[in-house]
Parts: sequence; structure tokens; C-alpha cells
Amino acid sequence: MRDTFTGELYDPFASGGKAYLGSLDLEIGFASIKKRVDTAYDEDELSKIFIDTFQNQVLTPGQRILMNVRNIPLSIDVKTVGLVDLAMSSDESHKQISREGSARGILTSQTRVLFHRDGKGDFKLKPSISKPNSNAILSPDFKFEDMGIGGLGDEFSTIFRRAFASRVFPPGLVARMGIPHVKGMLLYGPPGTGKTLIARQIGKMLNARPPKVINGPEVLNKFVGQSEENIRKLFADAEAEYKEKGEESSLHIIIFDELDAVCKQRGSGAGGGTGVGDSVVNQLLSKLDGVDQLNNILLIGMTNRKDMIDDALLRPGRLEVHLEISLPDEPGRLEILKIHTSKMKTNGLLNPDVNLDELAGLTKNFSGAEINGLVKAAASFAFSRHTEVGQLAAVKQDVANMKINRSDFMNALTEVRPAYGVSEAELEEAVRLGIIPYSPHIDSTIEEMMRVVGMIKEDPNKFSTSVLFHGPRSSGKTALAAHIAMQSGFPFVKLITPADLVGYRDDFAKKDYVHKAFADAYKSPASILILDDFERLIGWNPIGMRCSEVMLQALTTLIVSKPPKNHRLLVFVTTSRASMLKMLEIDMDFAKKVAVPSVSSLDELRTVLRESRVFNPEDINEAVNLVRQDARTDKIGVGIKTVLDCIFEARAGGGPSAEIITTFSGLLVEKIQEMQA
Repeated sequence: MRDTFTGELYDPFASGGKAYLGSLDLEIGFASIKKRVDTAYDEDELSKIFIDTFQNQVLTPGQRILMNVRNIPLSIDVKTVGLVDLAMSSDESHKQISREGSARGILTSQTRVLFHRDGKGDFKLKPSISKPNSNAILSPDFKFEDMGIGGLGDEFSTIFRRAFASRVFPPGLVARMGIPHVKGMLLYGPPGTGKTLIARQIGKMLNARPPKVINGPEVLNKFVGQSEENIRKLFADAEAEYKEKGEESSLHIIIFDELDAVCKQRGSGAGGGTGVGDSVVNQLLSKLDGVDQLNNILLIGMTNRKDMIDDALLRPGRLEVHLEISLPDEPGRLEILKIHTSKMKTNGLLNPDVNLDELAGLTKNFSGAEINGLVKAAASFAFSRHTEVGQLAAVKQDVANMKINRSDFMNALTEVRPAYGVSEAELEEAVRLGIIPYSPHIDSTIEEMMRVVGMIKEDPNKFSTSVLFHGPRSSGKTALAAHIAMQSGFPFVKLITPADLVGYRDDFAKKDYVHKAFADAYKSPASILILDDFERLIGWNPIGMRCSEVMLQALTTLIVSKPPKNHRLLVFVTTSRASMLKMLEIDMDFAKKVAVPSVSSLDELRTVLRESRVFNPEDINEAVNLVRQDARTDKIGVGIKTVLDCIFEARAGGGPSAEIITTFSGLLVEKIQEMQA
């Protein structure tokens, strides 16, 4: 009552045409401590009451207003005003947003009034369906290319659709749908595919506070209760802001790398028997989806061991979005190569003969990290060309003209090999002697198998099958399977032999090795697995007719199991005991059976001798006649590998050709008589 004030005439049109309010941001709360309600106020209704009450009044930032709504006094602070000229068209009229006290405008029925809760936290506001999100999480000029991540465009689109799209739309619209935001997602896949790189770069796509990044092992602490406290600290800021601002709270992102280090299956004994691992999982579960729910958090976990993470953490409401970051395809590898060679190209250090499209085709099954290693290896070959011979530290004078050329990348390809790829050394050893078409059956088998390969590679409805190669010992079953696998062009081919299992102590360790081979195959879009000598893989013993039940169940289950979605798998199995598989009642598990016969006739023997290029035509006829005469039969019945071994042994003895022919025929006749016996 005793305050003194000075009034002066104000003309809102004196400063120009922008005298009206186009938009108005108001902060609202209860004015009285005693008069409060727990029900939420509808923002659209408040906007109508405010305009009806204060229409044609001049408002300015910082102004405080009292408004009575259903006998409840509400306190309103003007935060920002947006001025427009109503005489101009909407295209010509540009709003002037101001928080300064000098900006004033007239409230009209067309003014867009937006309410925000005050910081006291007890006023409940139901957002308008047309109110824009006050915390835009994506920069308007954001582009995926700016992040420097290649081959993950589809994955980023999925991340945006599942985790961020609902946060772009007006909160009132999302609230009316009754759908809470996604609170967590899990990125999983092979090492080096870009999971942690996404974590490092995700801050660039956000127009909000920087995300909290924590590595799994950093959470664990030797002091009792400290590990759980570290989890609570991650969510402390989000909890405080959510209590104050509710749905208008900004998004808090927590990036959890190496999640499997602390979130192992509960009850598994992780944590040295102290139960620390279980307590950490429990604390994380309660924060993500406990009694006091937070709707302003997004936890992004990353792991390459999804199978180790507790199941309760992976259900909807927690880490509900599971996104596989797999090995890049050819267009993805091209993008990654362009990113890693961009500086070389910009600075003129990349020779024009380097064809990135060619390199993308040659780097099958390379992860993003391995492509980066390939580029660094190519650069190292270029460095070595410009150092003095014998003096690694001495640089040549022409170093200013150094460029990385195609030969450097070709050399790097021999040095950098993908962790998941074709086991070339084993396959080449299997087909070291080549494929000799001694029988029309061989060519027809290869042709038939290439049709099967084409079916698995391209058919939209067929993603997996298994083929059993059966025949007598040394008939070339492994060589035939390896040859077809090498001709297939599949990016992942692995040969599993009994020798690979020798170093494992028990059947469970052997089973884990085979299971890991299948898991690796699933990481590639198209894979071939060759299980060589099946009877030895399962530890078959004809005495008592026993085998390893663990290995038998594991192998038969894995062979018939379908690969994950969008992955294709072809399984080749070789055996010399088809009758054993029939007795175990697993021969019907194979979709296709291919008989690989031995060298059966003298004509087929003649073809093998001719293809071996050890004998001339006259010697071949003489050798065949000697075999017929000594064996007293026209039937051979010996595997091709055995025939070739006899040829090599006879040739190793040296001497004239007549002596080699005699030695060879004697060795082969002995093998024929053994087979007949």
C-alpha cells in the first residue's frame, strides 16, 4: 500500500509493426501454500482461460501474474515473448523471440501460449497435444555422415525409430497414447563392428546434455555397497530433474560399455561368491523399471556376449531393444574405406590406382576395426618403400612424393586377416591334390552341390540345409566338400576336424568349441561349416557301440537348428560309416545325402593315372595291365586318395619308369586285396 511507482504512457506501435504476441512462454505454479490440488491441469484449458482473462493486455518477460482457476490461485511468470506483425503475411512475418524486459507485446486470441511447470515440483501439468517438445534431442542439421561411422545407416535408423522418435513428438500426444518412452537398448555383435564407436559418437547426434559413458569394470569396487552406490550415482541427476520438471525433463543418456562384465546371470557365482554381481544387477533393474519409474532416461548397453547377460535385464521395459551390430556388407565396407582414406585422398597421398570398390569386394568378413587395420598396414608398406635399405630410421629424399598405391593394399591383405572368415589354409590343404573327375559321378555331384549353394545364397524362403557326404575311407569326401565350399563364394567357411578337439580335456569343452564355431558362423550373413569325420567328432567306438552323448546331442541339434534371422548357413558333414549314422537314427536329420564312391574300374584308374601326370600313355597302359594281371579282377574298389598315395610312394623310390610301374602296381594290388579281405 505504501509503494511508490511512476507511470508513463506506452505506445506499443511506436517501435514498429511488431506489437503483437505470436508466442508466449509462461512458468506456472501454485500461488498459495494452503490452496493446492493433486489433479493435473490441462494445458489447452489453461491457455484458453489465460487468453480470455488477459486478452489485449501488454505482457513482457519477467512479469508476474496471478490467475484464479476454479478458486485456486495460480502464480504465472512470463519467461519469453515472441513478437509478430499481424499486418504482414505469415511468410513475411518473422517472430522475434526475446527474454529481455524491454520486449513487450499485446496478447491476442491468436497468440500461442505455452505453459511450463515451476521448479517446486508439486504442480501437475497435462501437456497440450500440439505443444512442441521443449527439449529437442536432435540438432536440426544432423546427418549420419557427419558421425564418421560407415555401414551402420540401417542400425542408426532403428536406434532413432525405437529410442528417439517418441521424444521428438509433442509430449501431450505421446501421453495420450499411453506409451512410455523406451528406457534401454542393447547393442551386441562381434568385436570391432562399431558398438563402442557408436557410444563415442552418439553425443554428436544429440542436442542435449552430453551422455554419461561408463565401462562395466569401472562400476565394481572392493568396498561393500560401493558398486551399488556407483549405479545409483549414474541415475541421480535424472531423478532430481524428473522430480522437479516431470515430463518436461530433458533426456539423460547413460552409455554402458562392456555390460557383460557386471550384469552376468544372477546365481551364476560371478563376483567371486560375494554376490556383488547379483546386487549390481538388482540395483540396475530397480532404477530402470522399479517402483519409482523414470521416464527421462535412456540406457544404452553394449556387449559381444549377449548370452551372459541376465534375462531380467533384457525384457521389455528395461533393455527392450536388442540391436545386432553385425559385420558390414560390401556397401558398408566401401563407406568405412572411404572414411579411413578420406584424409589421404584430400591431401593427395592416395594413388589413383587404388580402387576402393575393388577393396570392398576383397575384404569379405572384415569388421570396421579390421578395415582400419588394413589401411594402417597399407600405409606401413608405403613407409617401408621410402626408407633406406638396411637402415629403417633413414628416410629417402623422395619422401615428399610418397603415395599409398594398390600394391600396398594388396600386401596388407596378405597380412591383415579377418577374425571371422574363410579358413583358407585348412581348405587348401584338403584340396591340395586337386579334384580329379575320374568318374562322371564327380562332375554331377559338384554340379548338384553348386545348385544347393545357389539355393541357400539367393532363395528368399530357404536359409539353411545340411548335406552328408558318405563313402569309403580315402574316397575324397573332405576334398570334395572343401572344393565346393571354396567355389561357393561364401564369406565365412570353417572346417572342423577331430584334430581340432584333441587338446580339450572333456566332452563339455569339445561341445563348447563346436558351439562357438556355429556362433561365429551366425555372425556372417552367409556361412558354410564342414564337420569332417563325423564318427570321430562324436567319439564313436565300435566296441560296445559307444559314443559321446554330449557331442552327439550337441552336433545333431546344431545341424538341424535354423540360423538367426537374415543369416544363411550350409552344413557339410563327411563320414565313412553311414551305417553307424543309420543305427543311431540320425541319418534322416540330413536334408541331402551324397555318395562319394571309390575308384571302381580299370578305366577310372586309367583316368587317375593320366591326370596325375606321372606316367606317359604307354606306361599307363602297362600299369593298368599289370594291376589286372596281379589282382585277377577288373574291379579296383580303392579310394582315390589311396591310389594317389601309391603313385607318390612309387615315384619316391626313383629308378627307371619300368621299376616305378612295377612298384606302383604291387602297392595298389596289395591295397585292393586288403579291401577284398
